[in-house]
Amino acid sequence: MLKKKSNLSFIVLLAFALFLPVQGQKSKTPGPVKTHSMVDRQVLVGYAKQYMGIPYCNSSMDPKKGFDCSGYVKFVFGHFGIILPRSSREYKALGTALKPDEFKLGDVLVFYGYKDSKHIGHLGVICEANGMKSKFIHASSGKAMGVTISNLGSQGYKKRFYKCIDVIKQQ
Repeated sequence: MLKKKSNLSFIVLLAFALFLPVQGQKSKTPGPVKTHSMVDRQVLVGYAKQYMGIPYCNSSMDPKKGFDCSGYVKFVFGHFGIILPRSSREYKALGTALKPDEFKLGDVLVFYGYKDSKHIGHLGVICEANGMKSKFIHASSGKAMGVTISNLGSQGYKKRFYKCIDVIKQQ
């Protein structure tokens, strides 16, 4: 009985140590906390495609309920040990903008909001790299209302495009 209590105490203490921020440290850090340059980009995109058709669900990153755009991106990259921000707005200051000829599979596309050209409001992951004609997978709150693939060059996304960043291999 004593051993069970000490094991439980250890688990509780470990949980608190892992989830409580260190004193003086900010609890939310902008940008990725962890990246991994060994991630195979094709495997990442293949994994992302497994969730095609999952419905859009605001403020969710649960495949059983649905995804919003940033929840989907965080979920997909999290599977590969890459920790990214939860909110699309946090991507404005994240990473260095790539030139269209530098876009690669697995890069993250960052867009202004649908009706707000001042704030970041949408994200996607490049699944076919071809500069400004790339295709990307994302959780759309638009016509598709779920995880779908869209063309970056389409009128709706081209005009909202802010930047493309590589979160797999940070500089």
